[in-house]
Formats: sequence, structure tokens, C-alpha cells
Amino acid sequence: MASTFSEPPREYERTRPWITFHADLRELPPRLWVLIGEAESKCDHVAAVPLKPEVAERLNTVYLSKGVHGTTAIEGNTLSEEEVRQIIEGAPSLPRSRDYLEQEVRNILASYNGIIAEVTERGRIPLTTQRICAFNDKVLHDLDLEPGVAPGRVREDSVGVRLYLGAPARDCELLLDRMCAWLNGPEFQVESDDPFAFTKVIAKAIMAHLYIAWIHPFGDGNGRTARLVEFQVLIESGVPVPAAHLLSDHYNLTRDRYYRVLDRTSRSPYPVTELFEYALQGFIDGLREQLDTIRAQQLEVTWENYVHEQFRDEDTPARRRQRHIALDLPAEHPTPRSAVKMLSPRVSAGYANRGPKTITRDLNALEAMGLLIRVPGGVRPNRARVLAFLPHRADGPIGGIFESVEPPGA
Repeated sequence: MASTFSEPPREYERTRPWITFHADLRELPPRLWVLIGEAESKCDHVAAVPLKPEVAERLNTVYLSKGVHGTTAIEGNTLSEEEVRQIIEGAPSLPRSRDYLEQEVRNILASYNGIIAEVTERGRIPLTTQRICAFNDKVLHDLDLEPGVAPGRVREDSVGVRLYLGAPARDCELLLDRMCAWLNGPEFQVESDDPFAFTKVIAKAIMAHLYIAWIHPFGDGNGRTARLVEFQVLIESGVPVPAAHLLSDHYNLTRDRYYRVLDRTSRSPYPVTELFEYALQGFIDGLREQLDTIRAQQLEVTWENYVHEQFRDEDTPARRRQRHIALDLPAEHPTPRSAVKMLSPRVSAGYANRGPKTITRDLNALEAMGLLIRVPGGVRPNRARVLAFLPHRADGPIGGIFESVEPPGA
């Protein structure tokens, strides 16, 4: 009679029952479906709006800074977001006493830029153990590491973070292989016109992050490596690059909760949906902030077009001066009448050899046209005029620098 032999369970299977390589998206609660729908809609809005070149560049730089700062600060890097931005923009290096902090930032910056370049050239890039190891190698490049930590190589010793102990070292490479096969497999496969495509993308990104945190396959840099993998999954699936940085920023801004939620996922009843909700809510909050920036730029462009339209076919010296004032007056604060002449080089040139009465006449003309309002401290452009072009809403107009102020006699 033939004997049947079965392979004994691996150590991780006996000690870490939460590592299952399975995620039934049908079990997501209704609130998560609502959050996923909102996140998808807002990503589409961010991706679909053309921006002025300088606004697009600023948006990319700001959120690249937030992403790089977030993924390094959460691991203890003490550079401020402004210092990170200066490094990104090519500012002089930091003092030698802090050059290791700059190196950490430059490693993440190079990794993000490398992922963007590869995805732009190749499209979707399958996750492999080799690729994840390469991310870890870049994360730890030229850093002063603890003895026994080998950048880009799966660890051979036990490691942990806080109270969590990573998977057994002998199982780590196998676990990475299984994780990659799972994430590249049919459970997260996106077909054409798949109504659940975005859901699968978000789930894949978050689960990749979570499983690398659970496995903890490297001697150091596991969190940074996990966030790079998460970033790749997002951008190769069409999430706008500025939006793909939002999760790293969110994890850093809420790092105490980040670690608490991660810790609970490895304790019965293994509430992975809590991590989903936490990540998605932060993602959406960041998208709302980005959309506020985009909306402000759209209103700015609308205002500029509106001003030009009011002066169409009127190209006299007086009308040019008035148009320049309407366009160059800052909306964020009042401009004293005495400072109007110095608003910009073109406004100053228009008032060369002209007295204060000319400024008074021009301001009066702009006020009569509804393009300018007088407020305590000076004058402001009446940019609220362009809010009339928005669909009516019962809860009123957009606030901020476009707060509605009607001109006299309106």
C-alpha cells in the first residue's frame, strides 16, 4: 500500500494565520464602497483638468515634496518639508552633520523618479521579489546601517518594529514570491471596461503595503520599500502622480494611528478593512486639497479671461492701465491706494510722468465696471464676479479669495 506524504506546514503558517494571500473584495462594507467611489471620481477630476504650466509644476513639486518627506519622516528623518523641497529644487546641500538625512531623502527622490520613468516607458510592471529587493537597495543606498543589514537582500535574522515581529527569516523569500504571484494574479486582474478596476487598484496598492509590513523581509527600510511598491501600483494604474504621493503624506501626518492600525491587522479578528478605511479617508482628504488648488487656478483663469473681455476693442493708454491693475491686484489682501502704482513693472510704466489724479480716475473707472472694490486698507479685485458663472447652489458661493462682494449698485 503506497504511503502519502504531505509537506509539513511552514513556520509562518503555524505562527502567522493572518498571512493568507486572499482578499475578498465582496466583503467590503458599504462605507468603503462609498469612499472608493469618491476617490475614483476625484482622481478622474485631478487627471482631467489642464493646468497652467507653472501651476502644474508647482502642484507636482509640492506633492512630490510631501511624498518624499512623508515616507522619510515617518521613519525618523527630521528634515522639514521645506528642507525636502529645497533638496528637490537643487538647493545647496545641508551641513555635513545632517548629510545622512539628505541622503535618505535623495534615495527616496531617486526611487520615485525612477518608478515614474519606468512606468512611463513600459506601462504596467509586474511585481517580483527581485524588483522589491531593488527598491530596498535604492532606499538604503549609501546609508550608515546596523551590522548585518544588507541593502536589497532578504534578511537572515529576526527583525521587528515596535511590538511586531516580522515573519521567520527562512520564510521571507518564499513569502515575497507568493505575495507577488498573488498580486499579479487573477484576483487583482483588471479587464477592459471592468467596473471594479479602481477598487482592485486601491486594494492591490494597500495590500502590497500591508503584506510587506507583515513579512518585514529586510533588515531595514521595510516601510519605505512598502510605500514605493504602493506608489508604483497607483501610478501604473492611472492615478495622477501628485495624487499617488498622498498616502505617504497621510501616513506620516497620522503616524501614531498608522502604526496602531497596522498593529491591529495582525491581531484577531485581523481587521484589514480598518486599514482600508483609514488609508482611503486620508487619500480622499488629500484629493480634496488638490482639487481646491485646481479650482482656484480655474477661477483665476476665468477671472483673467473676464477682465480681458471687459476691455475688448478698447486699447487706449487709460484702458491698458486699468486692465493691468485689474489683473495685477492681489486678491489675498487689500492694496493701499498709495501702493497701486508699484503693483508691477507694467503698472508702474503706465503711470510714468502721471500724477495721483490719474490713479484716482482709473480706480473709479474700475469700480464702476465692477472689477474693483474698496475695502478697509485699500482696494481689491472683485473676483467674486466670476462666481456668477457657476451653477447656482443653495449653500452659497465658494469662499476664500473669491468671497462674494457685490459692487455698489449691483
